[in-house]
Amino acid sequence: MGTIERDVVIIGAGPSGLTAARDLTKAGHSVAVVEARDRVGGRTHTDIIDGAMFEVGGQWVSPDQTELIGLLGELGLGTFSRYREGESVYIGPAGEPVRYTGEMFPVGDHTREEMERLIALLDRLVAEAGPEEPWNHPDARALDTISFHHWLRQQSDDEEACNNIGLFIAGGMLTKPAHAFSTLQAILMAATAGSFSNLVDEDFILDKRVIGGMQSVSERMAEELGEDVILASPVRTLRRNGPEGRDGVTVVSDTVTVHARYAVVAVPPNLYSRISYDPPLPRRQHQMHQHQSLGLVIKIHAVYATPFWREDGLSGTGFSAGSIVQEIYDNSNHEDPRGTLVGFVSDEKADAMFELTESERRARILESIAGFLGPQALEPEVYYESDWASEEWTRGAYASSYDLGGLHRYGRDQRTPVGPIHWSCSDIAAEGYQHVDGAVRMGRRTAAAIHEALASGRQPAGSAKEA
Repeated sequence: MGTIERDVVIIGAGPSGLTAARDLTKAGHSVAVVEARDRVGGRTHTDIIDGAMFEVGGQWVSPDQTELIGLLGELGLGTFSRYREGESVYIGPAGEPVRYTGEMFPVGDHTREEMERLIALLDRLVAEAGPEEPWNHPDARALDTISFHHWLRQQSDDEEACNNIGLFIAGGMLTKPAHAFSTLQAILMAATAGSFSNLVDEDFILDKRVIGGMQSVSERMAEELGEDVILASPVRTLRRNGPEGRDGVTVVSDTVTVHARYAVVAVPPNLYSRISYDPPLPRRQHQMHQHQSLGLVIKIHAVYATPFWREDGLSGTGFSAGSIVQEIYDNSNHEDPRGTLVGFVSDEKADAMFELTESERRARILESIAGFLGPQALEPEVYYESDWASEEWTRGAYASSYDLGGLHRYGRDQRTPVGPIHWSCSDIAAEGYQHVDGAVRMGRRTAAAIHEALASGRQPAGSAKEA
């Protein structure tokens, strides 16, 4: 393709990069979106496997995700509600499935009281910290230098309560063991959803799905951008031209070189280092990126001739902090008579499953699902495992989080541009963090900042931390 000139070059054709490109184009600026994969969508991917449609990546829309909901309306995409009628199933330390209704697990009185107390305490901390600048909380350092696992046990002597509360953040969201991330990181995760109470309410956080799949959001935006989206072209070098990048940037990919005034790096932080920067990024950027990493999860998809669990009065929802599959949900597709379940195997449990052969892993996982819903779960018509950690251009799930002490130390700089280079992804969003909504918010935020600079003729500012 040779060399092209644009106002802005965007690296990454996921929801954040494409939103930024779309907004900049609407504002009258020229863009090029350069993507390593042979498809758009990033960590959203809707695929047909053995005749079944699966949301291989991100999929849910919750009521607070107003930017995503607005974008769906603009793109003409509809939604449908997740099936949730009937009873849910909880498997506690005794290993026996217990049916229940409502939000609270069917636990003993003391455990229930402890869970309610921990949720109230976390809701208070979330309200104090907020999603935008949690590192400014008066106790930020103390909360960031103790793991969520150990903090919970400082607050409560009820192990079942601690494990259940930890599940919502560790296995359910950050996909890391609760001893591997800080309490401040857990508070941020909850703050981006509005409260910890929202995270424990699956009817809120897992409310709706997009008809046709979440990847269609990116596909619709890419259709609007046309030939300005360049696929199968990994970016190798990002060069800042002139002193502190005041003469713009040059991006060199496998198929095209782009000269532009500004660059947007719209990939997760664990992939920033896949690009060679000339001159190198500031020291603080190098350090910050080394303290951010993605978790590990196996997303399980199992399709059955019918949603048999509904006939038994079950919703298809199940939770267990101790089981191999810690969460399951009815994930049946819009107007599809078949029944689809989705389950999640996270962090250390995923490690253990990957040590098995493929057939052994499938058997163990289906046995775990059957523990919730009965022996019919052992025989799906289609079975598939999403393993994002093996994806060359993702390498984990669902989004990056900081190691112990990293959030209060570096968080304030994670969105700071380096001269003409801006960062845009769900991993560094405030509201909507690690969700498509956060990707859209960051795309719009980044596009607005660049548009203001382009419209005013202002030169890219140099980094204050070039040392």
